[in-house]
Amino acid sequence: MALRFVGIDPNTDHDHCPTVWADEEAGELVLQGWTAGPELRAACESNTPANGPIPDSEEVIRIPARMVPMIRKACDAVERSAVQ
Repeated sequence: MALRFVGIDPNTDHDHCPTVWADEEAGELVLQGWTAGPELRAACESNTPANGPIPDSEEVIRIPARMVPMIRKACDAVERSAVQ
């Protein structure tokens, strides 16, 4: 696994921070965020009727909008690795 650190939420205490990595080898984004909690999880499940309930092996996380540039950078890295 070749994780490339892309960025960390600049508005957090650097102990419990949303973070973005790009796994260029696997062509995937890796995100750390705040656990959504049962209310948001239920809202996501009810808003995705074709998929049904979210499996226990998956999680809904929150990432602040201020991190969009980091997520774009990670997306670019993953896309570039897929082209090579």
